[in-house]
Amino acid sequence: MTKNIIIISSSPRKGGNSDKLCDEFIKGAKETGKKTEKIFLKDYKINHCLGCMKCQETGSCIQKDDMGKILEKIEKAEVLVLATPVYFDTISGQLKTFIDRTCSRYQNLKNLDIYTIFTAAESFGVTLDEIKNFTKFLPNSTMKEEIKGIATFIGEIENSTETMEKAFNAGKNC
Repeated sequence: MTKNIIIISSSPRKGGNSDKLCDEFIKGAKETGKKTEKIFLKDYKINHCLGCMKCQETGSCIQKDDMGKILEKIEKAEVLVLATPVYFDTISGQLKTFIDRTCSRYQNLKNLDIYTIFTAAESFGVTLDEIKNFTKFLPNSTMKEEIKGIATFIGEIENSTETMEKAFNAGKNC
């Protein structure tokens, strides 16, 4: 059976350093015949969580945006990759909004192997802790591998052969 992989790229810019690592992960996965789909959050309309808690009563969010489509894809996946540039020692605002909006369907996001991709100019701060706090709500899901690269300018990550290879091999071996 072919593994189904969903890659969430939360960079605000296509072709940014974390997005390039997503592409490298995809190359590795495709080399071994895995099915991949990259979801570039900037291309979707995802509203902020309202904190209304209606989802706890109904099992779905009252907001009618693109989040439901994304969650349906993740529910069918075996592997989830969460990629973010690190701003002020934590995840991007786009990824935080995405995570907040999964609340209505945590219980359906299960049995996932979770990989992370982080790029930062200097330090990774509490980024991994933020992801761990999220994934603890996903039933029977396991953090597998963390891919981290230091890069400041667009495309700079491509000069880090070690980081690019790590992303490729994670995709190949997931």
